[in-house]
Formats: sequence, structure tokens, C-alpha cells
Amino acid sequence: MIDEQSHNNSVKGENSMKRESFGSRLGFILVSAGCAIGIGNVWKFPYICGAYGGAAFILIYLCFLVILGIPVLVAEFAVGRGSHTSVAKCFDKLAPAGSCWKSLKFIGIIGCYMLMMFYTTVGGWMIYYCVKSLRGDFVGATPEAVTQSFSDMLGNAPTMMLWMVIICLIGFAVCFMGLQNGIEKISKVMMSALLIIMVILAVHSVMMEGAGEGIRFYLIPDFQKIKEAGVGNVVFAALSQSFFTLSIGIGAMLIFGSYLDKSRSLTGEAVSITVLDTFVALTAGFIIIPACFSYGIQPDAGPSLIFITLPNIFAKMSGGALWGSLFFLFLTFAAVSTIIAVFENLIVFNMELFGWNRKKSVVVCAVLVVVLSIPCVLGFNVLSGFQPFGDGSNIMDLEDFIVSNNLLPLGSLGYPLFCTRKNGWGFENFVAEADTGIGKPFPQYLRKYMSYVLPLIIVVIYFKGYYDTFAPKGPKLLCIWMGVAALFVLFIGYLAFGHGRESRTDKKE
Repeated sequence: MIDEQSHNNSVKGENSMKRESFGSRLGFILVSAGCAIGIGNVWKFPYICGAYGGAAFILIYLCFLVILGIPVLVAEFAVGRGSHTSVAKCFDKLAPAGSCWKSLKFIGIIGCYMLMMFYTTVGGWMIYYCVKSLRGDFVGATPEAVTQSFSDMLGNAPTMMLWMVIICLIGFAVCFMGLQNGIEKISKVMMSALLIIMVILAVHSVMMEGAGEGIRFYLIPDFQKIKEAGVGNVVFAALSQSFFTLSIGIGAMLIFGSYLDKSRSLTGEAVSITVLDTFVALTAGFIIIPACFSYGIQPDAGPSLIFITLPNIFAKMSGGALWGSLFFLFLTFAAVSTIIAVFENLIVFNMELFGWNRKKSVVVCAVLVVVLSIPCVLGFNVLSGFQPFGDGSNIMDLEDFIVSNNLLPLGSLGYPLFCTRKNGWGFENFVAEADTGIGKPFPQYLRKYMSYVLPLIIVVIYFKGYYDTFAPKGPKLLCIWMGVAALFVLFIGYLAFGHGRESRTDKKE
């Protein structure tokens, strides 16, 4: 039976304010995919795919994407559309009176702000390198000069600050124009251009001399590599990548569900977005891996791949200035699309919590995000002495750890529990919302899986992230931080298994 209180709250929310909506289904898919498609798709997926067995790893990854990523994404969209609000208000509207679920919103609010505290800096790097490529700065440059160029940028606080501010202004300018006239319209153009540029770059890369070896490394199953890396490590790498690739857990996707009409079911929409995200990740591999092998350079993972390895390739390549510019333009679009999506969340938080109009919220958020992003910029130069995780670490590493290792998995743990627990929204409510409209229905038989198995998998991912971070630092520190992680999981457990006033009353009745 659908919970009457939740239904009434939802209807009340719909009637109390006029909600913006997408102008088309394509707009929703491209904007949501833009949020999911991030820089991590480019600098991490191709490398770990090749290093962990190529096509064999891809198959494992796709399986986990279906069983892990899509259900949580559907849950986020359903909570957004069911409440017609952002994460700042959704639990207030959908949770029974007296429940503890309202506290879950802080994970989303803090997570979105904290993500932008370092993602804007990285996005600024992309624009800066796009400009450098257009100027031909890497043409004929030695490997030492390319490496030094990246170091010089990190050491130059004013330069980093300038490009961080520029990408913030671009993102907020788009959001200022509203959902349909700004975010949807710009994202359609930007994402279409991104996909076209990626295909052009991939075709060029696979046709390079010596690219065949890279394609074999990337796509042919190599079970010996799986054995060398350890089956457990490979499975966990695929599990983690499938989990983090969709940007689920902090409500960044939820907001777009709140703008969605009831014409289509949410499972099919989640599948479409997942397919697009996967296409980008796989295509990035076809751009990077063959090019690296063509020039005899080992593909690295992380920022060094983007800002050192690939510029070295472009320096040697015929027409390198053009191909380098297109590559960094593609990365800029990927970064900006994510930034715009998260900025929209921040703007709507203020509009819902404080009753501000969009103009006021944009101005306040723009100033706040720029100020909050400054520590990350300074962490590479002025504040480089602050190394929270030991030698070589910086403020960005700390901020990334808080988001990636804590807020994303904890938020993702909360959504399936909220959508299945009787003291939350309830499975019947969730399925009723997810299945509204034409398209694929959400499988009813997944109830127990979403209630118990999926949360358990997320908890394992969460603790493994802590273990990998702190195990090298000694058993004492490891025990302390694993205890901290356990406390955070217990907090989510308290929300899920505690009983609000209304749920207790219903039980008596």
C-alpha cells in the first residue's frame, strides 16, 4: 500500500510552487549524462581496463554497472521526481513524520559544495591546457619541457586562480539563464560537440601507425593479467569503477529527476544515461591507448596521463596542435557539463531553503564557490606544506577523499535503503514512481536485493576504500580510521533501521 502521508506531501510540494521542467527527453538525457561524464572517465578507465585484462575487465565492469549503478541511479531519479525538489527538501517531503531520514540531506548538500571545491580547479586546468594547445605551446617541445610546464602551472597560484574563476563564471552564467534556456540548451550543444570530437579523435588514434598493439592491449581479454593482478583486485577495481562512474550518492542527479515529467518510466532513462556514460569511457580508451602505444609511451593513470603523457604525444604528432586542442576541448566540455549540473544543485538548495530567486542564489553561490575553491588552488603552491596523507599529498587529495571515499558511498547507501524501508519512502512508493510513464518497469523481484545485497556491496566498497588509503600508514592509524568509517556506516544504519513516530503508529494500527 502506498504511504498516504508521503503521497500527500508530494502532491502538496507539486502544488505549492511552479517547478521548471525539461523541454525534451533528449535534453534530460544529455544534461544528466553530462553530470555523470567526468574527467575520471578519461584518465582512469582506459588505463585500469588495459592493466586489468582488457575486454575481460570490460565485461566484469558492465555487469557491475547493471547490478550496482543503475538501481541507485533509478532511486535518485525517483526521489527527485516524487518530491519535485532537490536533495535539500526531498526527504522532508517523502519521509514519514518523525523519521530520521531528513538528516540524509546534509550528505548531498555538503557533497555538492565539497565536490566543487576541487573540481573547479581541475576544470580550470582543462581550459588552460586547451588554450596552450591552440597556441602550439607543445609543438616540438621536449618531454622535460612538457613536464616542467605542468609543474610551473601548479606553482603559479595567480594563473590557477584565474582559470578557476573563469570556469566558475562560465558555469554560473549558464545556470543564470535557467533550465531550458541555459542548462538544457547549452548542454545539448556541448554534449553533442563532445561526442563528435571524441569520435573524430578515436578514429584518428586507431589509424595511427602502431595503434594495433594498443587496441589489442585495450580490448583483447588477457586472463594472465587478471591472474597477475589478482582476481579479487580486478573484480574490486571493476566494482569501484562501476560505482563511481555515474556520480551517484550526493543528489547531483536527483535534481534532474525533479525536473522530469511523468511521461516515461525512470528505469529506461537510467539505462540510456548509463549507456552514454559507458560509450564515453570506452571511446576515451580508443583515443588514449592506441596513441600511447603508437609512440611507445606507457599509458599512465591520473593527472600525469592528461597533462604530461598525452601532451608529449601531441608534441611528436603531425598536426599535434590541432589534435591536442580538440582533446582538451573535449575534456573542457566534460568538466563544464559536470560543473553546470552541480552548480544547478547549489543554486536550487538556496532557492528551496531560503526562498531566494534564481538571480540572488546564482550571485551568492558564485561568490561562495570561488572562495571555497581557493584552498585547493593554494594547496599546490602557497599551502603545499600541508600534506594530510603524507608526502606528496595536498588539499585536493583531502577534499577528494571526503567526497569519493565518504559522501558518495554513504549517500548511495542511503538511497536504496530509503526507497525500500517502511520507515522511509517504502518500496511500493518507489516502484510506483519509477514505473510511471511508458518504458521499462523496475523489476519487482529486486526488492530484497535493494534492501540487503546492494547496501552490503556498497558497505564493502566503502570499507575497502578506507583500507586502501590507510593500510600503508600502519596498523594503528588503520584501526583508528576504520573505526571512524564504522561510525559513519552506523549513522546510515540508524536512519534506516530507526523508527519515526508515524511508522510506530502505523504498526500499532
